[in-house]
Amino acid sequence: MEKKVQKKVDKIHNNGHKYGLQTIVVREFEPEDKIEVQRIFYEGLMEMVPDTAFRGLKHHPESLLLYTAVTVLCSVITMCWWVLGLLPAVVLCGRYFYSRRVIHGHLEHAMSRDMGDLEGFYMNSPDSRLWVAAIEGKVVGVVAAVGQQKSGGAVELQRMCVDRSCRRCGVGVALGRKVLEFAAAHRYSSVVLGTTAYTPAAHQLYQRLGFRCVGVTNGYVTPGARWSLLERIFYRVRHHHYRLDVQK
Repeated sequence: MEKKVQKKVDKIHNNGHKYGLQTIVVREFEPEDKIEVQRIFYEGLMEMVPDTAFRGLKHHPESLLLYTAVTVLCSVITMCWWVLGLLPAVVLCGRYFYSRRVIHGHLEHAMSRDMGDLEGFYMNSPDSRLWVAAIEGKVVGVVAAVGQQKSGGAVELQRMCVDRSCRRCGVGVALGRKVLEFAAAHRYSSVVLGTTAYTPAAHQLYQRLGFRCVGVTNGYVTPGARWSLLERIFYRVRHHHYRLDVQK
């Protein structure tokens, strides 16, 4: 078993990753990285607003059915057929507004916990760690690992974000491999993660690293959401659960 673990570490261990003429260096978080890490996290989270409001709509037929029924009903009651054209625009605006509201709430929730005290939350325990990816000294990505001994010896991959200007050049893969290396070195049995992203690239990244989707929670309650009636109507996401068995 020890040889298998070491083989896994040797396979995924790589601090310097070359992509074209750029070298991606993955290193542990340092206090002076805090501002850049928070910026990347904020911008990545804000990208979830249109992703959830618009791209996510086609993944929720129950919401489409509800919006269509309300539109038709209002048209019949008011006898104004221009409502058929107006209400869809109102629905999209409502989805954008409440997606932004929920995600801002999630940002505040994160900042009041780990993202507000990165060093204290991730770097003071042997079971957790935070890394940044840098190109030519500039921080362009971040990822965290949190050990969960109570969950069968799993490591949770958290807070993976990559600067938009450095997407599709291997930063996400380099960060993901660092978490796998951490899990193998500390004898954890698996790595787990969850995402509400609808962007295909995010799921392709996890699959490329070897993760497989083991479940989907429809109607996931995002941390920080108020979960009011209007939020339930205009904000609805799926939470995909991924898992990778390190020891295999």
